Amino acid sequence: MSTLTAPAAPRSVQPSATAPRRPRLLHPTYLRIELRRMLRNRRSAIITLGLPAVLLLLFGTQEEYRTMDAGRGNVTFYVTVSMGLYGAMLATSSGGASVAVERAQGWSRQLRMTPLRPVAYVLTKIVAAMTLGLASVLVVDVVGALSGASAEPWVWVATGVAAWLGSSIFAAFGLFLGFVFPAENVMQVLGPGIAVLAFAGGLFMPLGDGLFATIAQFTPLYGLAELTRAPLTGDGVGLASVVNVTVWAGLFVTGAVWRFRGDTARA
Repeated sequence: MSTLTAPAAPRSVQPSATAPRRPRLLHPTYLRIELRRMLRNRRSAIITLGLPAVLLLLFGTQEEYRTMDAGRGNVTFYVTVSMGLYGAMLATSSGGASVAVERAQGWSRQLRMTPLRPVAYVLTKIVAAMTLGLASVLVVDVVGALSGASAEPWVWVATGVAAWLGSSIFAAFGLFLGFVFPAENVMQVLGPGIAVLAFAGGLFMPLGDGLFATIAQFTPLYGLAELTRAPLTGDGVGLASVVNVTVWAGLFVTGAVWRFRGDTARA
């Protein structure tokens, strides 16, 4: 007769040491996906890379601009810096506003069901948009160099880096608009909106003195334009410009995170 043995006592289940953790603030896999998606949008890439260069050729390459001094460079370079910043703004804000399409497709709600943090989502969008913004700055600088823009080498580098890093503010701005407006309307608001902010902040023309110049100091682009052109003009960085950039950056990022949370709260 076979002998029956008592079943072994069940072992206590220990928590898995490899339990999933919340992702870091910048998730590499999601960043790669976002970069590929942006690069496939050829229409947006052509506009953001081509329009600022065309504007530079139309308004900044006159013969007198090539020989007229503007700080540590010539006037053609002054226009190059402005158009580089404008191109970076277009690129980063357009990249951020693409979230409107994701909302329409339900993608943002699906992401909310994952461990991805809202801040990580916003930061990933900003970094991906800034990649396109960097390309825009480089294209404008190359066109400017071929068209007679002249400045000391370190001024080229300093203004380009300032325009690129500063454009991250408008990636958050695009994200905010992408959460507020539907996909079919967001670009209709974004394009004219960026142009109005560029005029109001003195990017396309000198502000001069008076009431208009005073109002401009409170617009989102004023501080960024001043900081970007500081290496060229030699005027230094004023406290008002730093405060302007800091405040608007905080408002746009906070607004984007707030709208992301609200948009996916029912997930």
